[in-house]
Amino acid sequence: MTAESVPAADDPRRVLADLRALTRRVRLDQRMTWAALLVLAVATFAAIPFDWFGLWVNCLPDGGCQLARRGMLYYWPWAMVAAYAAIAVCYVRAARARGVGTRVMPYVITGAASTVVFPAAWVAVTVYFANHPIPEGPLPYWYFVLDRLVMPWGMIGVTLLVLAWLERNVALLLFTLAYLALVLLVLPMNFGFGPPHFGIRAGMAVPQVIAGVVLLLGALGFRAARRRRP
Repeated sequence: MTAESVPAADDPRRVLADLRALTRRVRLDQRMTWAALLVLAVATFAAIPFDWFGLWVNCLPDGGCQLARRGMLYYWPWAMVAAYAAIAVCYVRAARARGVGTRVMPYVITGAASTVVFPAAWVAVTVYFANHPIPEGPLPYWYFVLDRLVMPWGMIGVTLLVLAWLERNVALLLFTLAYLALVLLVLPMNFGFGPPHFGIRAGMAVPQVIAGVVLLLGALGFRAARRRRP
Protein backbone atom coordinates (compact mmCIF):
# COMPACT_ATOMS: atom_id res chain seq x y z
CA MET A 1 0.00 0.00 0.00
CA THR A 2 1.54 3.29 -1.05
CA ALA A 3 1.09 6.64 0.67
CA GLU A 4 -0.42 9.36 -1.46
CA SER A 5 0.80 12.92 -1.12
CA VAL A 6 -1.78 15.52 -0.14
CA PRO A 7 -2.16 18.24 -2.77
CA ALA A 8 -1.00 21.66 -1.61
CA ALA A 9 -4.47 23.07 -2.16
CA ASP A 10 -5.87 20.56 0.35
CA ASP A 11 -3.25 21.19 3.03
CA PRO A 12 -5.21 22.52 6.05
CA ARG A 13 -2.34 24.77 7.06
CA ARG A 14 -2.15 26.25 3.57
CA VAL A 15 -5.91 26.78 3.48
CA LEU A 16 -5.81 28.46 6.92
CA ALA A 17 -2.93 30.70 5.85
CA ASP A 18 -4.78 31.70 2.68
CA LEU A 19 -7.92 32.43 4.71
CA ARG A 20 -5.98 34.63 7.12
CA ALA A 21 -4.32 36.47 4.23
CA LEU A 22 -7.70 37.03 2.59
CA THR A 23 -9.22 38.24 5.86
CA ARG A 24 -6.37 40.70 6.34
CA ARG A 25 -6.69 41.89 2.74
CA VAL A 26 -10.42 42.50 3.14
CA ARG A 27 -9.82 44.33 6.43
CA LEU A 28 -7.27 46.59 4.80
CA ASP A 29 -9.57 47.25 1.84
CA GLN A 30 -12.31 48.33 4.25
CA ARG A 31 -10.20 51.06 5.79
CA MET A 32 -11.00 54.63 4.87
CA THR A 33 -9.08 56.11 7.78
CA TRP A 34 -7.75 59.03 5.77
CA ALA A 35 -11.28 60.04 4.72
CA ALA A 36 -12.53 60.03 8.32
CA LEU A 37 -9.60 62.17 9.47
CA LEU A 38 -10.04 64.56 6.54
CA VAL A 39 -13.74 65.08 7.28
CA LEU A 40 -13.00 65.68 10.97
CA ALA A 41 -10.21 68.13 10.09
CA VAL A 42 -12.57 70.11 7.85
CA ALA A 43 -15.20 70.18 10.61
CA THR A 44 -12.59 71.45 13.08
CA PHE A 45 -11.41 74.24 10.78
CA ALA A 46 -15.00 75.26 9.93
CA ALA A 47 -15.78 75.59 13.65
CA ILE A 48 -13.25 78.37 14.17
CA PRO A 49 -15.22 81.29 12.64
CA PHE A 50 -18.36 80.15 14.49
CA ASP A 51 -16.42 80.14 17.75
CA TRP A 52 -14.69 83.45 16.94
CA PHE A 53 -17.79 85.49 16.03
CA GLY A 54 -20.17 83.60 18.31
CA LEU A 55 -18.14 84.17 21.46
CA TRP A 56 -19.98 86.29 24.02
CA VAL A 57 -17.62 88.27 26.25
CA ASN A 58 -18.51 90.61 29.10
CA CYS A 59 -15.51 92.20 30.79
CA LEU A 60 -16.13 93.59 34.28
CA PRO A 61 -14.60 96.70 35.89
CA ASP A 62 -12.51 94.56 38.23
CA GLY A 63 -10.64 93.08 35.24
CA GLY A 64 -12.45 89.75 35.15
CA CYS A 65 -14.41 88.58 32.13
CA GLN A 66 -17.45 86.42 31.61
CA LEU A 67 -17.72 84.48 28.40
CA ALA A 68 -19.89 81.92 26.64
CA ARG A 69 -18.93 80.01 23.49
CA ARG A 70 -22.39 80.18 21.97
CA GLY A 71 -21.29 79.92 18.36
CA MET A 72 -19.45 76.68 19.03
CA LEU A 73 -22.36 75.35 21.05
CA TYR A 74 -24.74 75.87 18.13
CA TYR A 75 -22.28 74.68 15.46
CA TRP A 76 -20.83 71.40 16.73
CA PRO A 77 -23.92 69.23 17.30
CA TRP A 78 -25.11 69.72 13.73
CA ALA A 79 -21.62 69.67 12.26
CA MET A 80 -20.69 66.38 13.90
CA VAL A 81 -23.88 64.68 12.75
CA ALA A 82 -23.11 65.83 9.19
CA ALA A 83 -19.45 64.78 9.55
CA TYR A 84 -20.23 61.24 10.71
CA ALA A 85 -22.89 60.90 8.02
CA ALA A 86 -20.27 61.88 5.41
CA ILE A 87 -17.80 59.39 6.88
CA ALA A 88 -20.43 56.64 6.72
CA VAL A 89 -21.08 57.44 3.06
CA CYS A 90 -17.34 57.23 2.28
CA TYR A 91 -17.05 53.82 3.95
CA VAL A 92 -20.20 52.40 2.36
CA ARG A 93 -19.21 53.56 -1.13
CA ALA A 94 -15.72 52.11 -0.73
CA ALA A 95 -17.17 48.81 0.50
CA ARG A 96 -19.56 48.57 -2.42
CA ALA A 97 -16.81 49.37 -4.90
CA ARG A 98 -14.72 46.49 -3.52
CA GLY A 99 -17.61 44.11 -2.99
CA VAL A 100 -16.92 43.70 0.73
CA GLY A 101 -18.87 44.52 3.86
CA THR A 102 -18.10 47.30 6.30
CA ARG A 103 -18.40 47.68 10.08
CA VAL A 104 -18.48 51.46 10.16
CA MET A 105 -21.97 51.78 11.69
CA PRO A 106 -20.81 51.24 15.33
CA TYR A 107 -18.34 54.08 14.79
CA VAL A 108 -20.97 56.35 13.26
CA ILE A 109 -23.42 55.58 16.06
CA THR A 110 -20.73 56.33 18.66
CA GLY A 111 -19.89 59.57 16.90
CA ALA A 112 -23.53 60.63 16.67
CA ALA A 113 -24.07 59.81 20.33
CA SER A 114 -20.99 61.82 21.31
CA THR A 115 -22.52 64.96 19.81
CA VAL A 116 -24.83 65.26 22.82
CA VAL A 117 -21.98 65.13 25.34
CA PHE A 118 -20.73 68.69 24.76
CA PRO A 119 -24.10 70.49 24.95
CA ALA A 120 -25.16 68.29 27.86
CA ALA A 121 -21.96 69.17 29.74
CA TRP A 122 -22.47 72.87 28.92
CA VAL A 123 -26.03 72.78 30.27
CA ALA A 124 -24.92 70.88 33.39
CA VAL A 125 -22.16 73.39 34.17
CA THR A 126 -24.51 76.34 33.53
CA VAL A 127 -27.17 74.94 35.83
CA TYR A 128 -24.60 74.09 38.51
CA PHE A 129 -22.99 77.54 38.62
CA ALA A 130 -26.41 79.19 38.51
CA ASN A 131 -27.07 77.67 41.94
CA HIS A 132 -23.54 77.48 43.34
CA PRO A 133 -20.83 80.13 43.79
CA ILE A 134 -17.91 80.12 41.39
CA PRO A 135 -14.75 78.83 43.16
CA GLU A 136 -12.37 81.62 44.08
CA GLY A 137 -9.21 79.53 44.11
CA PRO A 138 -7.54 77.88 41.11
CA LEU A 139 -9.35 74.82 39.80
CA PRO A 140 -7.53 71.46 39.90
CA TYR A 141 -5.74 70.38 36.74
CA TRP A 142 -7.95 67.31 36.28
CA TYR A 143 -10.91 69.65 35.88
CA PHE A 144 -9.38 71.19 32.77
CA VAL A 145 -8.48 67.76 31.38
CA LEU A 146 -12.08 66.60 31.85
CA ASP A 147 -13.34 69.85 30.33
CA ARG A 148 -11.24 69.29 27.20
CA LEU A 149 -12.32 65.66 26.98
CA VAL A 150 -16.03 66.54 26.72
CA MET A 151 -15.27 69.27 24.19
CA PRO A 152 -15.80 68.32 20.51
CA TRP A 153 -12.09 67.81 19.81
CA GLY A 154 -11.83 65.48 22.79
CA MET A 155 -14.88 63.54 21.60
CA ILE A 156 -13.24 63.23 18.18
CA GLY A 157 -10.36 61.39 19.84
CA VAL A 158 -12.75 59.06 21.70
CA THR A 159 -14.57 58.12 18.50
CA LEU A 160 -11.26 57.58 16.71
CA LEU A 161 -10.42 55.00 19.37
CA VAL A 162 -13.61 53.19 18.40
CA LEU A 163 -12.64 53.35 14.72
CA ALA A 164 -9.16 51.98 15.50
CA TRP A 165 -10.78 49.05 17.33
CA LEU A 166 -13.19 48.33 14.49
CA GLU A 167 -10.43 48.45 11.89
CA ARG A 168 -7.89 46.62 14.05
CA ASN A 169 -5.67 49.53 13.08
CA VAL A 170 -2.62 49.85 15.32
CA ALA A 171 -1.33 52.88 13.42
CA LEU A 172 -4.60 54.73 13.98
CA LEU A 173 -4.56 53.74 17.66
CA LEU A 174 -1.10 55.24 18.12
CA PHE A 175 -2.10 58.37 16.18
CA THR A 176 -5.24 58.77 18.29
CA LEU A 177 -3.38 58.37 21.58
CA ALA A 178 -0.91 61.05 20.48
CA TYR A 179 -3.80 63.29 19.38
CA LEU A 180 -5.59 62.86 22.72
CA ALA A 181 -2.39 63.60 24.62
CA LEU A 182 -2.04 66.79 22.58
CA VAL A 183 -5.58 68.12 23.06
CA LEU A 184 -6.02 66.97 26.66
CA LEU A 185 -2.62 67.60 28.21
CA VAL A 186 -0.74 70.06 26.01
CA LEU A 187 -3.03 72.49 24.22
CA PRO A 188 -4.89 74.90 26.51
CA MET A 189 -8.12 74.94 24.49
CA ASN A 190 -9.91 77.34 26.77
CA PHE A 191 -7.50 79.98 27.98
CA GLY A 192 -4.34 81.99 27.59
CA PHE A 193 -2.95 80.88 24.24
CA GLY A 194 -2.48 83.14 21.25
CA PRO A 195 -1.31 86.60 20.21
CA PRO A 196 -2.16 89.08 22.98
CA HIS A 197 -3.61 91.74 20.65
CA PHE A 198 -6.33 89.30 19.54
CA GLY A 199 -7.26 88.53 23.13
CA ILE A 200 -9.53 85.72 24.25
CA ARG A 201 -10.69 84.76 20.76
CA ALA A 202 -7.17 83.96 19.58
CA GLY A 203 -6.55 82.11 22.81
CA MET A 204 -9.32 79.73 21.79
CA ALA A 205 -8.77 79.70 18.02
CA VAL A 206 -5.06 78.86 17.86
CA PRO A 207 -5.35 75.48 19.64
CA GLN A 208 -8.25 74.56 17.35
CA VAL A 209 -6.08 75.37 14.34
CA ILE A 210 -3.36 73.10 15.72
CA ALA A 211 -5.84 70.27 16.33
CA GLY A 212 -7.19 70.65 12.80
CA VAL A 213 -3.69 70.62 11.32
CA VAL A 214 -2.85 67.43 13.23
CA LEU A 215 -5.99 65.73 11.89
CA LEU A 216 -5.20 66.94 8.37
CA LEU A 217 -1.62 65.69 8.55
CA GLY A 218 -2.94 62.36 9.82
CA ALA A 219 -5.31 62.16 6.84
CA LEU A 220 -2.47 62.87 4.41
CA GLY A 221 -0.22 60.33 6.11
CA PHE A 222 -2.80 57.52 6.04
CA ARG A 223 -3.67 58.37 2.45
CA ALA A 224 -0.01 58.15 1.42
CA ALA A 225 0.39 54.84 3.26
CA ARG A 226 -2.69 53.46 1.51
CA ARG A 227 -1.32 54.38 -1.91
CA ARG A 228 2.01 52.70 -1.18
CA ARG A 229 0.29 49.49 -0.14
CA PRO A 230 0.35 46.90 -2.97
